[in-house]
Amino acid sequence: MAQKTIPPTLAAFDSLPDSALIDVKVVSGVFGCSENTVWRRYGALAIKVSPQQTRWRVGDVRQALAALNKSEQAAA
Repeated sequence: MAQKTIPPTLAAFDSLPDSALIDVKVVSGVFGCSENTVWRRYGALAIKVSPQQTRWRVGDVRQALAALNKSEQAAA
């Protein structure tokens, strides 16, 4: 069985500027969900950079993650 590796962009997520663009694989790694779930929940935040490429701004992902953490803390 092949060992999974962490994509370099995901490993360096904390050091990326808010304006950096990341793909769906990195976003799914940040949220710990499948790529389909990313599209369903966060597709509205996506930026179409070409007909076949869609990216998310790191700053937008950080805001969504902070909102998710805040809602989990409020529920506890």
